[in-house]
Amino acid sequence: MEHPDTLDNLLHEERVFRPLPQMIIEAGINPHDLNAAKEFAASNPEGYWEEAADELGWFKKWDKVLDETDAPFYRWYTGARCNIVYNALDRHIETVNKNRLALIWEGEPGDQKQFTYYDLYRAVNRFSNALRSLGVGKGDHVVLYMPQLPETVVSMLACARIGAVHSLVFSGFSARLLRERIKEIQPKVVITADGFYRNGQVVRLKEEVDRALIDNPADSLESVVVVHRANVEVVMDSSRDYWYADLVRHEKTQAAAEIMDANDPLFLLYTSGTTGKSKGIVHNHGGYMVGVHRTFNMVFDLKPTDIFWCSADPGWITGHSYMVYGPLLAGTTTVMYEGHALYPQADRLWHIISKYGVTIFYTSPTQIRTLMRFGPKYPNQHDLSSLRILGAVGEPFNPEAWIWLHKNIGRGQCPVLDTWWQTEAGMIMISPTPVSVLKPGSVTKPLPGIEADVVDSCGEPVPAGKGGLLVIRRPWPGMMSSVYKDNELIRKHYWGRIPGMFYAGDVARKDEDGYFWIQGRADDVLNISGHRIGTAELESALTGHPDVAEAVVIGVPDKIKGQVAKAFVTLNHGVSPSDDLSRALKEHIQRELGPVVIVKSIEFKDELPKTSSGKIERSSLC
Repeated sequence: MEHPDTLDNLLHEERVFRPLPQMIIEAGINPHDLNAAKEFAASNPEGYWEEAADELGWFKKWDKVLDETDAPFYRWYTGARCNIVYNALDRHIETVNKNRLALIWEGEPGDQKQFTYYDLYRAVNRFSNALRSLGVGKGDHVVLYMPQLPETVVSMLACARIGAVHSLVFSGFSARLLRERIKEIQPKVVITADGFYRNGQVVRLKEEVDRALIDNPADSLESVVVVHRANVEVVMDSSRDYWYADLVRHEKTQAAAEIMDANDPLFLLYTSGTTGKSKGIVHNHGGYMVGVHRTFNMVFDLKPTDIFWCSADPGWITGHSYMVYGPLLAGTTTVMYEGHALYPQADRLWHIISKYGVTIFYTSPTQIRTLMRFGPKYPNQHDLSSLRILGAVGEPFNPEAWIWLHKNIGRGQCPVLDTWWQTEAGMIMISPTPVSVLKPGSVTKPLPGIEADVVDSCGEPVPAGKGGLLVIRRPWPGMMSSVYKDNELIRKHYWGRIPGMFYAGDVARKDEDGYFWIQGRADDVLNISGHRIGTAELESALTGHPDVAEAVVIGVPDKIKGQVAKAFVTLNHGVSPSDDLSRALKEHIQRELGPVVIVKSIEFKDELPKTSSGKIERSSLC
């Protein structure tokens, strides 16, 4: 087989999946409606986002949809007054949604809790009153060091209800990192749990908090609230620590929602920091609320009978936008699972989908590749017929994993929606809908109101099929409002690296149909003999081999080529590493990508290191 001497053919995917006729018939937004929305948004972007805002409740309408006078510090819905929790809860208990299930939670040991919208509304009000009794008010910071518990959702909503700014720290992070966050954020309250269950073990969270608070890193800190979950013995400081249950026991079930300016901060969330220092991204009540609500409904085509499960951890942006705020704004049922996907065996996710009749499952490519290793045996043991839509987010989705998900989980009947967005974006930006024509590995096209492009370093569009930098040409409502304590980063990096455009930090290409293909981070591009190739392309080639479950590729110096690739690979269940397999994989890569792509070595690993957001942590492999 001949190969071109360039890498322009990488990830050329020819398989196409068209929506089933029944999907188009039942869709709330059909292809004609989607095209009309894109045309309207292109001709009148402010009108489009004003229409989206009109779907929600406001205490006072805006004076201006978009204020660009201090660009790139854009302000959405200036002059408006709102509260995202009013729209996520109060608005629904005035309708038939009052007694609809809002939250289904399952613990790793198998215990479960369910909350109607009215139940959740009362729980949030109780904790809102409790936080106010601890002196927390509008503008105060609250750190949540919490796993996937109902109280995590309640705490987020209670903070937002009273105007406090919540900042979640992933429960898998160490005391040292928690201490750094507390020192920087200066919260008035830290909310945590005694412990939680993970992969059959108890993780002791309160002990980590105590270690983080040695020598008082935050003068502002007054209280630590502890959720009683794992029945482990903890040390309680009587001057500072409170049990969550004791605080809410006698509180009233009514609590006024703070009237917030649309541009008041809602939460502060740090990027996962796979490369460089983590950045504290701030999102506001108004624009974030509009963006998440519109995209959640459009992408997932919500039905009254839907049960939605986003398997992300609440400690990263997908958990915020599409496990908590998006589903609750839409008035649907959201599912939350405390534990590990492989506990007690590799069918736990499929068991939960079958048990609760999940209709929409939104997960990460990493999680799918992890479960692929065990083959179709486990999903075949469960009734997954309730599923109608599958989705993925977080990193490039290699075509073979896409196909596996479509075939073995969706039974060939469910569209697989590969979505692109990021912490800074706040909401889905580039994505198919259930009525889109799908190409495995592509995130298809920008949603209405999003002007995305692929450009060179000077901001000039690149030809179809050529790799370049992913940019957004116009502001959008869900966008971050600031970077905590480093706001110049918005001017210099995000909107200044390529003047007049938002620099996403990803390498991408557009094909001849205008479909976007994400190739990896801009800092994850290898230069092999003068050819620039995204690590995602190498990783996609590796995971296309039938023996490979997951792969990550990094660049290493080479005297001749300048740079060559080193691969770290986990194998499918039952496959053993060997020198013969290593040689076979190298040959497979060259067959797929051409002889210029040199993989110097392949290292087999039982598991690849992950960040809190489920992405592979390259820095620990260097």
